[in-house]
Amino acid sequence: MSTQLLQDFPELAHLSREDLEELLVDPAYFQAIFHSLERVKALYQDQAELGMANESIARQNLTLQEPLYKLRSDTKDAFDEAKRLEARWKEVEKEQREVYQRFTPQFLLMRLKHATTAQDELSEALATSFINASPDSWTSNGKDVDDFVKEFRELRKTYHKRVIWGDRWTAGEVD
Repeated sequence: MSTQLLQDFPELAHLSREDLEELLVDPAYFQAIFHSLERVKALYQDQAELGMANESIARQNLTLQEPLYKLRSDTKDAFDEAKRLEARWKEVEKEQREVYQRFTPQFLLMRLKHATTAQDELSEALATSFINASPDSWTSNGKDVDDFVKEFRELRKTYHKRVIWGDRWTAGEVD
């Protein structure tokens, strides 16, 4: 018997040469001897322990599966909501810029100038209608004339206030 074989597998030292030759030709005998070796038993034991450890880990993973699916769903919902809110944020910012633009100094000055022009046109239209009216429509006590003068003065007063504010604004005297 080979000394190398006995060094590698001392468990086989008690077998005779005929038994060793029989191992080579009889697969059932080989399997019986092979599975009786301590190294093979230890290997199968380690394999069984690893299998049980894997099964334990798999069971633990299965218990975590449902909470993980729920967490994934909740995370997706939160992400989708964040994207929706981000889009809404952009809309609100655009609306805000449009609203704020109506209150920029340039826009307000433009509105003042338009209002001044409109006020001038209104007072001039009142004066033109009064001048074009026949003197017969004026009452004898002068009430219509007094009413015209009073209304015309208020319109012109507002016009001149707007002109003054516009001039001051243009001169940089308004904050």
